[in-house]
Amino acid sequence: MVEEIAEGILKKVPSLIPVQEVMEKYPVMYQESMNTVLVQEVIRYNRLLGVLSQTLSDLLKAMKGQVVMSSQLELMANSLYNNSVPELWRAKAYPSLKPLSSWVVDLLERIKFLQKWITDGIPAVFWISGLFFPQAFLTGTLQNFARKHVISIDTISFEFRVLRETVSELQQRPPEGCYIYGLYLEGACWDKTTMQLAESRPKELYTEMAVIWLVPVSERKPSTSGTYLCPIYKTLTRAGTLSTTGHSTNYVIAVELHSSQPQTHWIKRGVALICALDY
Repeated sequence: MVEEIAEGILKKVPSLIPVQEVMEKYPVMYQESMNTVLVQEVIRYNRLLGVLSQTLSDLLKAMKGQVVMSSQLELMANSLYNNSVPELWRAKAYPSLKPLSSWVVDLLERIKFLQKWITDGIPAVFWISGLFFPQAFLTGTLQNFARKHVISIDTISFEFRVLRETVSELQQRPPEGCYIYGLYLEGACWDKTTMQLAESRPKELYTEMAVIWLVPVSERKPSTSGTYLCPIYKTLTRAGTLSTTGHSTNYVIAVELHSSQPQTHWIKRGVALICALDY
């Protein structure tokens, strides 16, 4: 059974993305930080894909008796049998709580998003959940704005506008900032008629969030009443550690969402935006 699972995943795992070709097509540019973000994402995903194909072929050889079965490979075989992501992969992967089968599907979707970016150019709407390191992408967006208007990046922050348009309707990148999608609301839902937060519908734990436009602004207005500062987390655990870059491994950014209720109302419900669910 483990052999079947391993062979199935190995067949699906795409080959490494040629970094050199990507760097030639998207060179480091002063005006476009997204090129650097793309190359960094490709390097990170390549590292993960390399580990996947290497460990899977090692495991298949070990099961046939061609190489020695190490304790790491044995643990990996157990994980595959239990439909959980092996520790060997988790160490090189992005935070995720998905079981193995959904994790593989999710990984393939992410690679597809990157490959579409490489072939079709910078997308109009970014799937933020598909990025290995979303913080770098947000910094890149601010950097583009700072360099275009020749102002210090420290003085800029984001304003947030939730759009009525769907992803397919947005064919062009915005003049400033970026559009993002792929987030889920936990503890509330987004009402498209009033364009503000509303109570969750019965039996709906998570609802899809509309497209958000992140607009960089140099003069930030103090947050008014009638908004809820909603944090974005990568996974449902909502706990992370500070990595060496000074960014949390789980928390991404807080987004202001319109609301007719006071902040405390949503805080009690634990409302947050989540990049990836656990199924």
